[in-house]
Amino acid sequence: MKNILCLNKIAACGTDLLDKNEYNVATADIADPDAIMVRSAVMHEMTFGASLKAIARAGAGVNNIPVDRCATEGIVVFNTPGANANGVKELAICALMLASRDIAGAIRWADTLVGTEGVAKAVEAGKSKFAGVEVKGKTLGVIGLGAIGALVANAALDLGMKVVGCDPFMSVDAAWKLDPRVIKAATFDEVFAAADYVTLHVPATKDTKGMINAASLAGMKDGVRIINLARADLVNSADVKAALESGKVASYVTDFPTEETVGVKGIVAIPHLGASTAEAEDNCAVMAALQLDDYLKNGNIKNSVNFPNVAMPRSAEARVCVLHSAECDLLGALEAIANENGASVAALSTGKKGANAYTIADVNGNAAALAAALNAKGCVYKAYVI
Repeated sequence: MKNILCLNKIAACGTDLLDKNEYNVATADIADPDAIMVRSAVMHEMTFGASLKAIARAGAGVNNIPVDRCATEGIVVFNTPGANANGVKELAICALMLASRDIAGAIRWADTLVGTEGVAKAVEAGKSKFAGVEVKGKTLGVIGLGAIGALVANAALDLGMKVVGCDPFMSVDAAWKLDPRVIKAATFDEVFAAADYVTLHVPATKDTKGMINAASLAGMKDGVRIINLARADLVNSADVKAALESGKVASYVTDFPTEETVGVKGIVAIPHLGASTAEAEDNCAVMAALQLDDYLKNGNIKNSVNFPNVAMPRSAEARVCVLHSAECDLLGALEAIANENGASVAALSTGKKGANAYTIADVNGNAAALAAALNAKGCVYKAYVI
């Protein structure tokens, strides 16, 4: 029986896929779990037990998980790219409208008319201060053309917008899903210069944190409207506030309210609702559970953020899973190590992702001895038998 600890509420349609005869899924009282399922719980200060093999994040972002430390401890971190994409896309379309017209401010003002005589007359007299612009014919700049960015770009075309986007790491699959009418820019700066609206759909990395700042804003059109449903730290809030005051930025819509951004004129702060739909939560839970199940049962990896995708059908008595440094050349040495420890390799598959690598070896004979020998190698993070 494998123990899975849920740090947040995970939709039952996902956890119910985990066979109760094989898994004990609980929200507490599991001291040393085999796997963890999580949504937003912050895990950076957590200490992980030796039995922990995987963390499944029911969502795309993994900034709440110590991904690099997990890798060196032999813990695979999964996410669920695309599972919440439609929910975020729909909020992005809403954000376009919120950025264009002071809908939020107008609603707050209308609520103040409670008890006022002649509300209809007051509305007609006061509505002019909430006038805005239309998105049709404007240019939307999309930063990041992955699962969400591509959907937003395609939807904006249907709204009559021109769309220019940039994604230096766009996959072939993402390219196929992108409408050919989207103009591909070579750099983010090209997008900034062309756009009336800029929408962000990239992860927070050392290269993207603070990418919207005084320098990048200076290269944008006057009156640009910015949408950030990706991560709070992509935007330098102080620089955006200064740009709002000067008129350089007309409006800023963010899904990540902070002390700096709440209650500021020109900023619409949404309380992190991007993936907060019943459908998105269900999709994320199902994808996370299926990925976790396949890894714990078969050692197959799909959608890991710290190890490569590696999978193969079972072909021997046992399977040895080896999480190791990319500098560790197991491909040439594994068969010899197996023979030295009373095992023989029937099949293997390996892959690399950045500094980390993963190797699956189907073996006959003494698989436990092989795993023990591999764990003794300094470049192996963790080796175990399924």
